[in-house]
Amino acid sequence: MYNFISKSEEDTINFAKNLASKLETSDVIVLTGELGSGKTKFTEGFLSYFGLENEISSPTFTIVNEYKSQSGQNIYHFDVYRLSDTEEFYAIGGEEYFENGICIIEWGEIIKDALPPNYIHITFEKDETDENTRLLKIETIGIKYNNILSDLEN
Repeated sequence: MYNFISKSEEDTINFAKNLASKLETSDVIVLTGELGSGKTKFTEGFLSYFGLENEISSPTFTIVNEYKSQSGQNIYHFDVYRLSDTEEFYAIGGEEYFENGICIIEWGEIIKDALPPNYIHITFEKDETDENTRLLKIETIGIKYNNILSDLEN
C-alpha cells in the first residue's frame, strides 16, 4: 500500500496525471470515498493527462461516460453508486468495457465481484483538521500493478 497526502485540489489533479501516464488499455482504477472526498477531482486530473480536461461530467445518472483521447485511448468513467448489485453491472454489459479502455470506477466496492483480478484501489479520506487535505490510500489488487506503486513513491 502507498499513501499520498494531497494538500489541495491541484495536488490531487497532479497525482492523477502522474498515475494516468503509467496506465494503458485494460487497466482499472476503483475509487472509494465519501462524497466530496476528491474522486471527481482525481478523475478530472486523470482525463486532463489525455487532453480531455474540458470533457468531464459526472456519470451519476448515466452509469458510464465514455471518452476518447486524440491518441485514440478509450477511457470509461463509471459511477456505480445507483446500482444495487453486480448483476445490474453485468446487465449493462459493464465487464465488456474492461478490455476496451482504461476504466475508472467510482463506488467500485458495490460491484467487487465483477472486477477483474488486477486493479488499483484508491480510498479517499478527508482530513478532519484541514478541509483541503485528503489522504489517498493506494492499494494494488493482484500483481499487475506492483511496479506502479514503486514508481509513484519515487
